[in-house]
Amino acid sequence: MFERALSAGTRPALLWMHGGGFVVGRPEQDMAIVSRILDRIDIAIISIDYRLAPEHPFPAPLDDCHAALCWLVEHASELDIDIKRIAIGGQSAGGGLAAALVQRVADNGPIVPAFQLLVYPMLDAQTGRSDHGARGQFLWTPKNNIFGWTSYLGRDPKTGDFPNYAVPARRASLTGLPPAWIGVGTLDLFHDEDVEYGNRLRGAGIDCVTHVVEGAYHGFDGVKPEANATASFYDSMLRALAEKLAME
Repeated sequence: MFERALSAGTRPALLWMHGGGFVVGRPEQDMAIVSRILDRIDIAIISIDYRLAPEHPFPAPLDDCHAALCWLVEHASELDIDIKRIAIGGQSAGGGLAAALVQRVADNGPIVPAFQLLVYPMLDAQTGRSDHGARGQFLWTPKNNIFGWTSYLGRDPKTGDFPNYAVPARRASLTGLPPAWIGVGTLDLFHDEDVEYGNRLRGAGIDCVTHVVEGAYHGFDGVKPEANATASFYDSMLRALAEKLAME
């Protein structure tokens, strides 16, 4: 049983990005996952209402996330937040934005994040083929994925040659990034790209847990919140988050 971890003095923080394929979504949609985190960890969560594509393609959504992080760092003392214990995380497209933001701040600041929490993240613009077997049949399909990436990038994602930080999976070197937790199901369209990203992080010497749920599709935890697989998924996620934020 995972018990609630309490922080001493200033609290850690999680900068969170919602999902929605870069084209839809609001922070309020993630209240279920935010509540599960807050039930177990004494942490401040800042959820970002970033601009959406296609009206606002890259880099606008990522710029909004970076601006929110800069605001958080600037106001950390009045919010009683420890800037050495800030995690960056998100779900689906929000997980992709989280991974991209981690890459950007690793290069340019304003801080070194302590952890990246990537919940079935949308990492690779070229995951749009129809030959994924049973993957991508529920909730998020190859067709959805092509539309989301086309809207975000402002052009056909199959052309490649992406700008820096636009497509996290295409970064050449992952050396120097913070520890990570990546969670994904075997039936999720993002399974292969997420597992590969975890392998690359570990290959670069980064501490990374990849939690794979057998038979789970994209967003399974929201559809079946009481399932044993969902409980195990969150236990793994929150143990990693608490450990890397020095709360255990």
